[in-house]
Amino acid sequence: MSDTTPFLKFLTGSFSTPAGGNPTGIMVEAAYAQHDIPARFINCDVAAANLADAVRGAVAMGWIGFNCSLPHKQTVIKHLNELGKSASLIGAVNCVVRRGDRLMGENTDGQGFLTSLRTVADPQGTRVTILGAGGAARAIAVELALAGASEITIVNRNRERAEELAHTVNASTSTTARPVEWTGTYEIPSETDILVNATSVGLAPRADQRLDLDMDTLGSRLVVCDVIMNPPQTHLLRTAASHGATVLDGRGMLVNQAALNIWHWTDVRVDTAVLRSTLDRVLQN
Repeated sequence: MSDTTPFLKFLTGSFSTPAGGNPTGIMVEAAYAQHDIPARFINCDVAAANLADAVRGAVAMGWIGFNCSLPHKQTVIKHLNELGKSASLIGAVNCVVRRGDRLMGENTDGQGFLTSLRTVADPQGTRVTILGAGGAARAIAVELALAGASEITIVNRNRERAEELAHTVNASTSTTARPVEWTGTYEIPSETDILVNATSVGLAPRADQRLDLDMDTLGSRLVVCDVIMNPPQTHLLRTAASHGATVLDGRGMLVNQAALNIWHWTDVRVDTAVLRSTLDRVLQN
């Protein structure tokens, strides 16, 4: 170890399975180095049966926090002492923060999306259509509702899941949410201000997949967002841009999520430029 290497003080990491292919650790370590934060991020492949042991191990080793990804975002909750407001509404945790002898669960997925969205649009008072009703859709819908979106339409193949998410939004916020069963080619409502693809359609290696949308209903007044980061320019975003819409790719959501996680763990507001450049380098490779 060179004399310029900071003394290791903090341990953080991620629990998921499979753990390969997750760029978050590389991004976070780049930010640690940029800001001289004496910490490391360890990406751990943790099977579902071993999650409790992993959490106890992190506590025993003095970790200041960790991320949880699939399949642990919901099951980790029973190992925590407290949940943040949005994490409680979403029913999932992706960021665990150690505060003294207590573990706090946060959800920075939707918060990362919201931070990215605000670079192009203010969600307050907007009418939003979200495609999908899975984990990403739940996080985004809750954060948009808490940010003051007036209406959210949740479009999903499984109507029951769309209804459940709409109920959560209606029961817990002042936003009006309505479920729509996705049957056949979906036409985007003319009153929509913001369209969000929260499905995995178009994600590499199946980047050639197409959403079953009437692309002629994409208009120049729309803000069209995709949670997919690889490839950044999905078929949806390319088509929306050709119709004059403002587009937002999925990289900003991941970048801002990582920045929020680091802030929760270290109280440091890191420069997101280093996170973005690191992510772009990983995607290029």
